[in-house]
Amino acid sequence: MTDETLSFLSPFAGGTSVGVAIEVPAPWSTALRGLRERVEGHAGQEIIPPHITLVPPTTLPTYDLTDVERHLERAARTVAPFRVELAGPGTFRPTTQVVYAALAQGAQECDALQRAARRGPLAQDLRFDYHPHVTVAQDAAPDLLDSAEAALEAFHAVFAVTGFQLYELGPDDVWHTMRTFPLTGRA
Repeated sequence: MTDETLSFLSPFAGGTSVGVAIEVPAPWSTALRGLRERVEGHAGQEIIPPHITLVPPTTLPTYDLTDVERHLERAARTVAPFRVELAGPGTFRPTTQVVYAALAQGAQECDALQRAARRGPLAQDLRFDYHPHVTVAQDAAPDLLDSAEAALEAFHAVFAVTGFQLYELGPDDVWHTMRTFPLTGRA
């Protein structure tokens, strides 16, 4: 057996990692990516597009996502399409070194959606209380976090949320969209 033989990811090696999020659409996602790259100084923001997390990265013991997809179809039926407004900065400092675009509208719907999604095969306890946001800078030097916070003072975006995405972490360490779930609940 050569080293090359051992370099692939075996489907029997223990499952997959998934996450569930609302993707921020263009042109706002482009602006947020640019800000993150300026602050963090690398292309790390390409690992996953700007988003509002509903279910944080979760390791599942299987590669078969059928039960997860059925569960998320049900979750999508619990909330009607809604509007998100991002306005200004927020931060979790000093608890964690994060600066984010704050939700001025849509937080209640995001909370209802994450509660529905974070059940069944995706059930888990959260490390912190759920607080919907779009991360713009994380684990950077304090002056860079301050710079990101200042840049977000003028940031404003309004967009319709008509669905959410299931992501899977690939062997390339990039989160890939596996499926979009349209929101079909009643207003």
